[in-house]
Amino acid sequence: MKNILLTGSNGFLGSIIKNEFLKVDNIITLSRTKSDYNILLEEKIPEFNEKFDLIIHAAGKAHTVPKTNEERLQFHNVNVVGAQNLLKGLEKTAIPKMFIFISSVSVYGQEFGIAIAEESGLNAKDAYGLSKIEAENLIWNWCKANNVICTILRLPLLVGKNPPGNLGAMVRAIEKGYYFNIDGGKAKKSMVLVSDVAKLIPVVAAIGGIYNLTDGNNPSFSELSFAISKKKSFSLPLNLARLIGRLGDIFGDRSPINSLKVNKITSDLTFDDSKAKKILNWKPEPVLNYLKRENLN
Repeated sequence: MKNILLTGSNGFLGSIIKNEFLKVDNIITLSRTKSDYNILLEEKIPEFNEKFDLIIHAAGKAHTVPKTNEERLQFHNVNVVGAQNLLKGLEKTAIPKMFIFISSVSVYGQEFGIAIAEESGLNAKDAYGLSKIEAENLIWNWCKANNVICTILRLPLLVGKNPPGNLGAMVRAIEKGYYFNIDGGKAKKSMVLVSDVAKLIPVVAAIGGIYNLTDGNNPSFSELSFAISKKKSFSLPLNLARLIGRLGDIFGDRSPINSLKVNKITSDLTFDDSKAKKILNWKPEPVLNYLKRENLN
């Protein structure tokens, strides 16, 4: 590949992708700051000076719980309007051969379930999941209309050095000694190493399709916390956790836990990556093996 455009190049996944491609290809970066193109895609249509063979669209607003309508709107602006402006910018320069969009398993809108596959309904109701569905449809239809090979990667929890989001919060809680599991930490969750996702991109770019990516093992909270801390974490009995959750419902946003969070923490939520294994020869490293070998900080 002659030229690759990577958006979101300073993000958790984007920075790993950038380092992976710098080894072999000419990669051009787009981000809010410290990149070849310093652009807020939700506010501006980019004007490119190059033609690209491959677009890797990793820019986007990460999954958080919005507290206001303005925060909910930000998901649409960044994830949907940003994608629209990127596509308009490409139309003004040249249509690429391949396009990869980094999406999320949040599009399925599931709070619990086992081995949820790509054919499952896209039933997200939250602002983040809805924005990812809309962006997926927009990009997929644009690629089809312009004869571009399109890949959509639906990712679960990402694992790597200095992780953001819920995993980062879990690591900090373990370090400070106040992390605890609930009901023995039996619930299993899908996750995947950020480095494995980056390594797959050169493989999948010329093939296309929609894929869930997981480590294939779906560790439990107890396995995850033990691999990080190297010791067994305290476990809160389920009945007590539910009582605390109901109290949290009463206090609202002032409480760090509520019934919904308790249900999510104690429910299995895993995704099926057999399609990627069959078509892409996807062979990820188990997350627990990585955690036993590496420190996340």
